[in-house]
Amino acid sequence: MDSVEKISKLADLLAESKKTMVLTGAGISTESGIPDFRGPGGLWTKVDPMLVFSADTFIYRPEIFYKQGMHLLGALRGASPNAAHHVLAELERAGLVDAVITQNIDGLHQKAGSHRVYELHGHLRSASCIKCGHMISWEGLEELVLAGQIPPRHGGQCRGVYKPDCVFFGDSLPPEFYDCCREVSQSGLLVVVGSSLEVSPVNYLPELCKNLVIINMGETMADHQAVLKIEALAGEVFTALSGVLKERGHFYPKTGQLA
Repeated sequence: MDSVEKISKLADLLAESKKTMVLTGAGISTESGIPDFRGPGGLWTKVDPMLVFSADTFIYRPEIFYKQGMHLLGALRGASPNAAHHVLAELERAGLVDAVITQNIDGLHQKAGSHRVYELHGHLRSASCIKCGHMISWEGLEELVLAGQIPPRHGGQCRGVYKPDCVFFGDSLPPEFYDCCREVSQSGLLVVVGSSLEVSPVNYLPELCKNLVIINMGETMADHQAVLKIEALAGEVFTALSGVLKERGHFYPKTGQLA
């Protein structure tokens, strides 16, 4: 099956599915200039991730993160969505995608216009006090750090340290993960984009869905389960998919045409 046939098959699967979920990993954001954390030039090549981004280390020595890691995460906030993010938002508006589950903390799905997004590894919009839960914006966190407060602390009675609202090594996944499991199990199609499915327990999700499509450069842990595997850049795939869908008006009856 050539690439054109694969895109056509993906369009068919989306049209036929009554409920479709999309799971995204680091590979969807590489075209936005964000290297895969584990790849060449990624975050994990710049620092020791098991030290700087460790939940246990943060409790006892939070200054390590604020001196070595915060600026690396902050750099992600300047990225812009690429074609894959924008088309996924279009598919949601058209009723062809029900929700996105992402392992990314870059917030690019929301920037592109997606509304139903499960952020399994958190985000970089805010930080919370590890003692009382008081929340401040990322901009507020940066102000404290730039003012020399390392680690930044809640000004209230508890004087707890602020921790970014993203998952560190050793943290538990948010309770929403179980909502994702339920939604995927009720879906007719799961589309995995830019993930090698090596991280547990997210790699359990493909087991829950009847039909699995994988869009990824390179092998994944679930290739043997996929009814369709497209090995290409996500932006190229979704740009081509958008073109096919716009040619097939009968694919849009759920809520209207693609934007």
